[in-house]
Amino acid sequence: MFNHLLSLLIWLPIVGAIPVLLCGSGRPNGARWTALLVAIVTFVLSLYLLPQYNAADGAKQLVENHVWIASLGVHYSLAVDGISVALILLTTFVGILVIVGAWEVIQTNPHQYMAAMLVLEGLMIGVFCATDALLFYVFFEAMLIPMFILIGVWGGPRRVYATLKFFIYTFFGSIFMLVGLIYLYLKAGGSFDLNTLAALPLTMKEQTWLFFAFLIAFAVKVPMVPVHTWLPDAHVEAPTGGSVVLAAVMLKIGGYGFLRFSLPITPDASEAYAWVVIGLSLIAVVYIGYIALVQEDMKKLVAYSSVAHMGFVTLGIFIAFMLVRGAGNLDAAKLGMQGAMVQMISHGFVSGAMFSCIGVLYDRLHTRQIKDYGGVINVMPWFGFFYVLFAMANSGLPGTSGFVGEFQVVLASFQANPWIAFFAAFTLIIGAAYTLYMVKRVLWGDITNPHVAEMKDINGREWFVLGAFAAAVLALGIWPQPLIHLMDASVSQLVTQLGNHKI
Repeated sequence: MFNHLLSLLIWLPIVGAIPVLLCGSGRPNGARWTALLVAIVTFVLSLYLLPQYNAADGAKQLVENHVWIASLGVHYSLAVDGISVALILLTTFVGILVIVGAWEVIQTNPHQYMAAMLVLEGLMIGVFCATDALLFYVFFEAMLIPMFILIGVWGGPRRVYATLKFFIYTFFGSIFMLVGLIYLYLKAGGSFDLNTLAALPLTMKEQTWLFFAFLIAFAVKVPMVPVHTWLPDAHVEAPTGGSVVLAAVMLKIGGYGFLRFSLPITPDASEAYAWVVIGLSLIAVVYIGYIALVQEDMKKLVAYSSVAHMGFVTLGIFIAFMLVRGAGNLDAAKLGMQGAMVQMISHGFVSGAMFSCIGVLYDRLHTRQIKDYGGVINVMPWFGFFYVLFAMANSGLPGTSGFVGEFQVVLASFQANPWIAFFAAFTLIIGAAYTLYMVKRVLWGDITNPHVAEMKDINGREWFVLGAFAAAVLALGIWPQPLIHLMDASVSQLVTQLGNHKI
């Protein structure tokens, strides 16, 4: 089984969606329990990655390689490193929580909703495992289909607009990536193998064109300014589970793409144009924070918050170039890259938790407008406890996961340029401002809306979801070492590769 563990993790949820669909609308509980069972088994199997993966060796492991399309030299090629393992565990963990979270909420065709979630989970795991560029692209694009369905069928009043905008933006970016991959395939003599593509000698002109092709594709996915506008609309219209998966896992695929394509294939262009990504990242951290501050819709506020927090991921990745090639400071570069990776995992927990909290409120009052609440903690004290905890994590409070990655990136940035560190650290102020301002208006004060007075505190199902997120946020915040150790060798290998020149 361990020889094909990665394939099992990819295809178990996808194939498991079939019996869920077969339950039909007439047996909704059967569909829910079947989906939950598949998600739990997938999570348990993903835990086997930890003893099977040797964290001291940063190279790709658990390799599977089979000829897929012989005439094109395309392989079904899978492998993982420490970064992949961490993201797969995040995916399977969140997979259980979104199914439990939707248990009573999704009443219309729950079998189709659960099946779409399972298919999406399998495809996202496929992205983190693929070592053949075309296989990566297939998984990368196929993810759009179940998410399109989730938003388009179970979304809000403007779901059609949101789904079309989401699809057009992400598909548009992917076209540039596909053109770049075809060029590399021809240049490599008919191979999509990522190691082969990374070893190709490329001129600066070639690297530049390829760098911007990849940048457009992955910047949309992160999303980075100015191609971020699809995200707030998608979040606002998506069902709670869709928002949780989108924020917790799908956004990470953009950052992951930079690590697998931009850095190893176009290292010189990545160094030359790192300032573009760093500049856009700082705009996301500061400017988008101010946009979040004036939002009246809770989901839209947290969506803009995600853009700002993901700016730390791209900042940490590309600041490493300044540190390696400009200052020769490998330790600081490793710290920044490590911080970016920890931030990806942390943001998965924190953003998933925030959207789950908003979903709890929406299920009771059917509004996301901040002005419609006030005094919620008077009737929902346990909910208030979780909401404040996740708000503090979103603000980067020490002791929560939100602090660890951001602090590492700020420290690394300071060694590259104190001004970059200043603007990056500014998010700790603006982030606290928009998050705590929202919490103040929603939780505290007197109850002015009679419907708020009738709201009930969280039930057992909601306790499980929010409690699991809380445990993850606190565990990573108090003891980040296991995660850092898991990714350490892989991050070190990436940082070492940054010093390699192709011209």
